[in-house]
Amino acid sequence: MAAEDLIEVKFRLADGTDIGPSKYCSTTTVGSLKEKIISQWPKDKENGPKTINDFKLINAGKILENNKTLAESRSPVSEIPGGAITMLVVMRSPTADKNNGKLFTN
Repeated sequence: MAAEDLIEVKFRLADGTDIGPSKYCSTTTVGSLKEKIISQWPKDKENGPKTINDFKLINAGKILENNKTLAESRSPVSEIPGGAITMLVVMRSPTADKNNGKLFTN
């Protein structure tokens, strides 16, 4: 794997702390990145995500889709050459389904 195939990414949590930076292959999917975030979630933080659907990743104001690759999700406008990409981790809040009272995430 060539060095140019690696993309440095860090994940910013709501309280301003970061996970990473780490380098990922450009073919890594957003879903795989989310699984890494779950596994590296700080143990001292409460209410961490349990599944990849519990939160969203946002890069340059765009919500990233789980099935897209890191290369497809990049935004050259917001990147600094040689710098790490910072993606925001936004937790989804559960809401009640008005029809049956069950909880689901939007």
